Amino acid sequence: MSGNSMTKSELIKRLAQKHQNVYAKDISIIVNTVLEEISQALINDDRVELRGFGSFSIRERKSRVARNPRTNEKVQLGRRRAIYFRAGKEVRERINKNA
Repeated sequence: MSGNSMTKSELIKRLAQKHQNVYAKDISIIVNTVLEEISQALINDDRVELRGFGSFSIRERKSRVARNPRTNEKVQLGRRRAIYFRAGKEVRERINKNA
């Protein structure tokens, strides 16, 4: 496992290298627009499904008592919403092909 991560600017750079007939500025606008649309859909409690890639949804988390790892102090966490991602079949297969 490499442990590397990809930033949004690195994604835009890779896309610009693959699609040299499209301006990097336009690719940046497209990437930012797609991410904003996904974010807005999740804010609106909509599920986002990208066939072959995966789906994003919101899950409610119950309140619970947690522990501060630095002080070992107990902390009450209220109810909150969390983003849940489920990888699509194609992505899971591609990831596990190299495992």
